[in-house]
Order: sequence, then structure tokens, then C-alpha cells
Amino acid sequence: MNRPAIVIAGPTASGKSGLALAIARAFDGTVINADSMQVYDVLRVITARPTPEEEAQARHRLYGTLPPSVNCSAALWKEMAAAAMEETWAQGRLPVVVGGTGLYIRTLMHGISPAPPIPDDIRAHTRALLAEMGNAGFHAQLAKRDPVMAARLDPANSQRLARAWEVLEASGQSLAHWQSLPMEGAVPARWLTLALDPPRNILYAQCDQRFRAMMAQGALDEVRALLDLRLDPALPAMKALGVPELARLASGAMTEIQAVEAAQRATRNYAKRQLTWFRHQLEKPEVVSTQLSERIFDEIFAKVRHFLLTPP
Repeated sequence: MNRPAIVIAGPTASGKSGLALAIARAFDGTVINADSMQVYDVLRVITARPTPEEEAQARHRLYGTLPPSVNCSAALWKEMAAAAMEETWAQGRLPVVVGGTGLYIRTLMHGISPAPPIPDDIRAHTRALLAEMGNAGFHAQLAKRDPVMAARLDPANSQRLARAWEVLEASGQSLAHWQSLPMEGAVPARWLTLALDPPRNILYAQCDQRFRAMMAQGALDEVRALLDLRLDPALPAMKALGVPELARLASGAMTEIQAVEAAQRATRNYAKRQLTWFRHQLEKPEVVSTQLSERIFDEIFAKVRHFLLTPP
């Protein structure tokens, strides 16, 4: 199969977007977003979406595509990404998929287990119940009904708790059952996977510096505009990195110093979890373990060129 595609994975603030843009410009590619928060249209600054100037340098897809009222699942994103890739190949261009959402990337490359459709009334009732009971109480109730899934879930993860409950309500079967079914729907392609794994001290410093830059670029105003929409707090967009902390700043519950430090800490912790996930979940990636530089870009371009010229 000669349908080549590049995947660039790695933690937040590691330079993925810049590398994707450079590859797209050098190899006539289209950058396709695989970040679960950059799909939302009102969160350009706080999610570090490419700037309009960067987007003008190469084609970009799936950035700012959905309103924050939508719960973008891995399955929904995969359908959008697959369509974007088909369009890119039809144009004779190279898909360059980039992002830090590991589940999205795995779903694109390997498929996902089927899951039942969730009626709107069940979803709404589940979110209301979670808000009423709180995470600990909700998790305790889930443990009574579905001990297998409850044992797998972090009680602090509202989104996954709600997902387990609504699948049980909609289908009468545990999410564990659905997850045990064979995966389906992978996009057939010839993949080159680049995994960014920079030194921790450099990565954490970049996380801190980037959030300070976001504040200077209007992140607080962006979060205030999001809060004005009065959306369900359980929606993914409401939990984007930095949003909960800046929401507390906007309400007066935190000082700016406290909010910035808390958001920086949350970003570093998230980057650490991403590094762990990619190290264990990606299949035979080309690992880039040094800080990105012009020399490293040349080495990466050579790998991409070799990949494209190698017969399938």
C-alpha cells in the first residue's frame, strides 16, 4: 500500500506543531490535528493552536473545527481525520498527523473497539447525576453496578466515570465488555511515526515559559469568553489545560500568581503522563530524544525522505 502518512506524537510543549509545519512545507504536506483540545474553536491561545500566520504557511485541518459544546470522542475525531487524510491523498499531498492525544493516534492507526450510541437524555442524566453526587459518590455507585470498570478508573476522572455509566445505561453491558471486542476502523496507510521525547528539564521549562506567554497573549480573556457560554462543566473543553485554573482566577478564588503556578504544575504533570503513555503505546516509532534544532530537523527530514522513497 503506497499511501504514506507521517505521525508526530509527543508531550505538550515539545515542539510538535513546529516540526509538523516544517515537514509539511518541505514535503508538500497537510497538517492534521490530533490534539483533543485544539479541535475547539474558542480555545486558540490556551490550547497553543497554530497561529494564523503559521496556518498560512501550509494547509491545516481539524483545528478549531468544533464548538466547545460538543464532546469530541476518539471515534468522532477518527472519522474527521480519516476524511481529511483521504482528501489529502486525493490532492497528491502528504498527511502529517500531529498531536499529543495518544488515544486519537492509536484509534487512527489501529482502530477502536465498537461502542453503543448514547442517547442525549442518558448523557444529560449521567452528567446531572455526577454533578449531584460528586466524583467519590458517583464512583461508589458505579462500583456497585460495574465493579470491573470502577476498579479501572481514577475517581477524579469525571469524563471516564460518566462514560462508563452512560454505556452501562445505554446498552446494559459494561464498558469493559465493549473494550474487549476486536478493534475496527483503522485507516489503511503506510505510517512513519516520530515520537518526541525531549529531556525532562528542558520540557518542563518550556511548559512553564509557554503558559506565561499564553497569559500575555490573552488566555484569561479567552477563558472568560468560554465561561460566558455557561456550558456543562463536564465537557472536555472545560477541562483543557489551564482552563480550570484561569476559571478560578476569573471568579476570584485564586490570585494570578496562584493560578499561573497551578496551571504550570498541571501542564508539567500532564506532559509526564504523555511521555509515559507514548513510551509504552507507540509501535516502533522513530524517537527524537534531543531538543529540536536545525541539525535535528535535517536528520528528521532525511528519515522522512528515505521513508517516502522506500517502496511499500
